[in-house]
Amino acid sequence: MGGCAGSRRRLLGSEGEETAPEPRPRLLDRQGALWKNAMGFCPLRGSEKRNLYPHLPMRPRPLKSTCQTHLPFSPCSPADSSSNLSLQERWTVFKGLLWYIVPLVLVYFAEYFINQGLFELLFFRNTSLTHAQQYRWYQMLYQAGVFVSRSSLRCCRIRFTWVLALLQCFNLAFLLVDVWLSFLPSIYLVFLIILYEGLLGGAAYVNTFHNIALEMSDEHREFAMAAACISDTLGISLSGLLALPLHDFLCHLS
Repeated sequence: MGGCAGSRRRLLGSEGEETAPEPRPRLLDRQGALWKNAMGFCPLRGSEKRNLYPHLPMRPRPLKSTCQTHLPFSPCSPADSSSNLSLQERWTVFKGLLWYIVPLVLVYFAEYFINQGLFELLFFRNTSLTHAQQYRWYQMLYQAGVFVSRSSLRCCRIRFTWVLALLQCFNLAFLLVDVWLSFLPSIYLVFLIILYEGLLGGAAYVNTFHNIALEMSDEHREFAMAAACISDTLGISLSGLLALPLHDFLCHLS
């Protein structure tokens, strides 16, 4: 639902706005929302062991009923199985995960390099949209693509996520050349490319974790899923480090 909420927020923010928004009020609004969430979470922690509905009896759900055979993995495996792994076992599992971690890092690196370093430079003057509105439409279409592809696992499953990584890197190279040469005639072509970028990013994410859940044993699955979570963080961080100087360099050229 993150992509759906993000695309809705970007779309609403682009409507009726002709100038760049003041950053301080929006940052304060988001900071206030974070504090509200934190304050609302504190009383919920204390109510975990209380019966929120006193008129209904508290009946512990039998563990056997949660063991569904149609799942790709067994939910009845011991919860602390990953904590019993030795350092050598963890390293062996991690090396086996590189087949999935490296493509996901590349996907996130390429797409966030586009989002952080190129979106502001993909500006078209032959349209009624202002610069700020163009940027928000880019963000909305990206989030919409992510939402659709993350919800499409039952329709399309991709085993080789390396293909998605290569396609996303091609998107990065293509848009980088367009920023340099400005050869695309219409903003609607960029809209399609950015929507496609979001589709690739969401598909890479959901298929990576689905493949890990299918292929890892019950003993290693919890550790494998946790270790694979570094992929998006690493890709986003690397893209931010490189996008900042490149963005300034391209701005000086223009």
